[in-house]
Amino acid sequence: MMKICQSCGMPMGNEELYGTNADGSKNSEYCIYCYKKGIFLQNLTMDEMIEHCAQFVNEVNKGLPNPITKEEYIGQMKVYFPHLKRWRKEITISDDMPENPALAGVKKLIAQMADTLPVAFISSVDADGFPWTKAMLAPRVREGIKVFYFTTNTFSLRVAQYNANPKASIYFCDTKGFKGIMLRGTMQVLTDAKTKEMIWRDGDTEYYPGGVTDPNYCVLKFTATDGRFYSDYYPRSFVIE
Repeated sequence: MMKICQSCGMPMGNEELYGTNADGSKNSEYCIYCYKKGIFLQNLTMDEMIEHCAQFVNEVNKGLPNPITKEEYIGQMKVYFPHLKRWRKEITISDDMPENPALAGVKKLIAQMADTLPVAFISSVDADGFPWTKAMLAPRVREGIKVFYFTTNTFSLRVAQYNANPKASIYFCDTKGFKGIMLRGTMQVLTDAKTKEMIWRDGDTEYYPGGVTDPNYCVLKFTATDGRFYSDYYPRSFVIE
């Protein structure tokens, strides 16, 4: 398998293109143009590296049946580069910390999608380790971007799976804007009166005839640990504190 530079994405067809470590040995992860004697030759951010590489689009086009524009090449790199080792970094966010420019408004996007989209998707894990995904009504209550509360049936398969394995994820998808947020964490099944009353809404008797004390009515509390968002053709991972 041909090596790909984990800094600029250039194919490295032979060892002559490999960078070098501090001791002079070959480094097969980075190319000779990015890495020499154990240091990166360009002190750039990922976006600056993309702009740097974009100037070589004519060289890229020599190997393509259909040439692409510089703008198209930049768009492709913005999707591809976050997966390269040099740029594959997790960013930490929380409700009370300043906005990180690299997250491009992800906190606002999570809140907006959770509050306005009618449907969310939740996933659980079965006894064989396979994921199960289900469409749910939007969360009733959220605490910032970390905690989300859903209603569901106590005697459902989903509740049984969460009781056996609390690992979970939730996904919000804006099909019109082609944006998505995946949050990973744990799901807790709650049946205490205080929590059930907190998210109870008029009309819920349609689903739970017995009212707020209906034994088939319970609450799912999702607590996020990390996630990934996709917006403007650009994916990014993050950690939530």
